[in-house]
Amino acid sequence: MAKHKSAVKRHRQSLKRQARNVTLRSRLRTLVKKARTALEGSDTAAAQAPVADASKALGKAASKGLIHRNSAARKISRLAKRMNAKQAATASS
Repeated sequence: MAKHKSAVKRHRQSLKRQARNVTLRSRLRTLVKKARTALEGSDTAAAQAPVADASKALGKAASKGLIHRNSAARKISRLAKRMNAKQAATASS
């Protein structure tokens, strides 16, 4: 265990940050999962809101350093690709 006053404080801060990061990462995973399940459904209009929420959360997480920016960009891109494919399929039907 840390002995110096500054090291004890840094440890306290790291525990707080770890707890916050775990919560935010879990929320992020949930939003992405909801978007994917909405895209698997039949209603395109109902899928737009969860996809937008997930994209926004991914962008914010990347800007805060919670996840890597390329990882966020990749996930946003894949969600958008699925959304566009779904809209094209319903438009052609």
